[in-house]
Amino acid sequence: MHCIHYPIHTIHDRKVKPMHNTVKIPLEEVKSLAFNILTGAGYGKNHAETISEMLHTCQLDDCQSHGLFRLLMCVQTIKAGQIDGQVEPQIAHPAKAIIQADARGGMSLLAMEAAIPLLIQKTREFGIAAVAINRCFHFSALWPEVERLSAAGLAAIAMVPSHSWVAPAGGTRGTLGTNPLAFSWPRQGTTPFTFDFATSAFARGEIELYKRTGKPLPEGVAIDKNGNPTTDPDAALQGAMLTFGGYKGSALSIMIELMAGPLIDDLTSFESMEYAQGNGGAPYHGEIILAFDPVQFSGGKSDANNARAERLFADIVDQGARLPSQRRYAARARNLDRGFVEISASLFDDLLALLP
Repeated sequence: MHCIHYPIHTIHDRKVKPMHNTVKIPLEEVKSLAFNILTGAGYGKNHAETISEMLHTCQLDDCQSHGLFRLLMCVQTIKAGQIDGQVEPQIAHPAKAIIQADARGGMSLLAMEAAIPLLIQKTREFGIAAVAINRCFHFSALWPEVERLSAAGLAAIAMVPSHSWVAPAGGTRGTLGTNPLAFSWPRQGTTPFTFDFATSAFARGEIELYKRTGKPLPEGVAIDKNGNPTTDPDAALQGAMLTFGGYKGSALSIMIELMAGPLIDDLTSFESMEYAQGNGGAPYHGEIILAFDPVQFSGGKSDANNARAERLFADIVDQGARLPSQRRYAARARNLDRGFVEISASLFDDLLALLP
């Protein structure tokens, strides 16, 4: 990736044009902008490239809370002095169908990149396999990871904790993380069936975006530091978020704490918060990714069972319902066609300030 410097007048006058309260960034500039900011902040080339690729993928799909906006967290994390921006991951094989990807105190994405080809290989060999990413800082969406696996014909699940920003159902303070869960199912000739959602009622990044735009939160997504319901983003960030679906979301969140924490010998969200010691930036913990081979699980009848899955999807769409990620795929097609993505003008100004 070539390092391109962005004089402010060049961006505003030629390559990137403000439109009302948003800024249009050509697709070919998104990764370069991210790469320059990351390397300027102290990330090595390999980390900067994998992070930039993830941010480009999310921004292309109009996932504003996990696109270029996350550069602010990446820079904050390395400035806090806890993350190693140069370290290379180590891969181990403690069991036939298990991969351990030790990020060694770096961002998760480089370890994930090293582990995914092995995960695909082991899943095709054994029918099911898993990768545990340990000792990593994590900020990114999970759907690009599971979609990498569904593109290889595998079904996949990913789980990760965060910081203890979320109160359990009936609780008054943060104990759980936002604890996202992502799943992807391969489909022939079309985009996969994918979902990626936090078990909190609202994503942490969405609350931060509401704060930036001065908008109140919806009812029922957060409490203040005294345990009272709030729609104020500032009060929510100082208090705690709530799980979706009450006790059901709370139970799922606890499951993710266990699967992506003690099961893989890594931190829970509560322990991650303690580890941070009040420093800002991305949470430090682990991640688990599970992959399944439909050919082996179906006894070689994957084509027939794919047809049954498609019948299920068709019946859902036929009655007017929308499959998860359809809006995201539509945004991807639109942005690819027009050749640019849009971010808020205020975020763009913040990103310019991060350039070396």
